[in-house]
Amino acid sequence: MAAKKKSINGASLIKMVEDKVPRPEIMKKLNIKTSNQLTVAYARALMETGKIPQIAGGRGGATTGSANEIKVGKRGSVIIPKEMAEGLGIAVGDKFSVRKTKTGIALKKI
Repeated sequence: MAAKKKSINGASLIKMVEDKVPRPEIMKKLNIKTSNQLTVAYARALMETGKIPQIAGGRGGATTGSANEIKVGKRGSVIIPKEMAEGLGIAVGDKFSVRKTKTGIALKKI
């Protein structure tokens, strides 16, 4: 069974940075393995709290709903974008039951 990835509390990350906690200590406390992961987590936390503006999508024609879109691959696999999976607490190896509902389908983590 794969280990479940712990989500990072953006508010505590911002507070640690504001309190000038050293980078290695922040990484250890939040179980972040690389400096790049820390930088990305910090930028996301700042954007989520509105301290810096969100970055606009790169393809230009995207609609508001596209952030919630997933697709089915050639082999029938449901593909969930990495950012969405992380936000939902989904990790590699997680298993789900699938059922048809009146409005579509429902996934339930098992």
